[in-house]
Amino acid sequence: MLPFLLVSTRPEDTIADEEHETMCRFAGLEPSQLHRLRLEQGEEASRELAALDLSRYSGVLVGGSPFNTSLPQAEKSATQVRVELSLGELLDRVMADRIPFFGACYGVGTLGVHQGGIVDGTYGEDVGAIEVTVTDDGARDPLLAALPRRFHAFVGHKEAIRELPPNAVLLATGETCPVQMFRVGTHAYATQFHPELDEPALIGRIEAYKHHGYFRLEDAESVKQHVKDGPKVHVPSLLLREFVRVFAR
Repeated sequence: MLPFLLVSTRPEDTIADEEHETMCRFAGLEPSQLHRLRLEQGEEASRELAALDLSRYSGVLVGGSPFNTSLPQAEKSATQVRVELSLGELLDRVMADRIPFFGACYGVGTLGVHQGGIVDGTYGEDVGAIEVTVTDDGARDPLLAALPRRFHAFVGHKEAIRELPPNAVLLATGETCPVQMFRVGTHAYATQFHPELDEPALIGRIEAYKHHGYFRLEDAESVKQHVKDGPKVHVPSLLLREFVRVFAR
């Protein structure tokens, strides 16, 4: 089997490593089968991504990020501007060559904007578990067909899709955030929720990003407790395994 590629943009080593570990575990991949490129680490990473022969991979995954796509351009760091440019160029190739693509959370912003959608702060969600409802189109999709029509998933985001790209198919929705998963064509997917997170990983994210404005700093421990006391989340991770099953070659 050709390996998959994980494009990471997380600057924290512990969180980046944990993201790779959970992606492998839930997708049913060995670490050697999920190559990782940490795009936030500098110009060399952008050049490496641009030079990669994507035909040597079964597909591309993009994880979450501390970056917000809808932030005014003048307020973005030089690193974020470079990362977004590189991801845009990657998606140019993904869409042109029909490379299988799965973006989790930050993938909604990158794929959504690339395809002409509108991303802003209208439908942000607090950190925790929410109920996701699979649409009729989603129930017919190969990644979701074996999943229940309703399940809980972990979220925590300041921005979301307000208007889907014109060529996108809505696969899953939520009460607070209407776009929880969509597909473009037959090969490019994005979820607003995090299929790569289990409870320990989310607790780690809360600690790592407690200064990033997702909640008040003094509420960090209560947010962790809210997650521990909330619904148990186990279905979304199946999407990663299904993505590998459908697109591995």
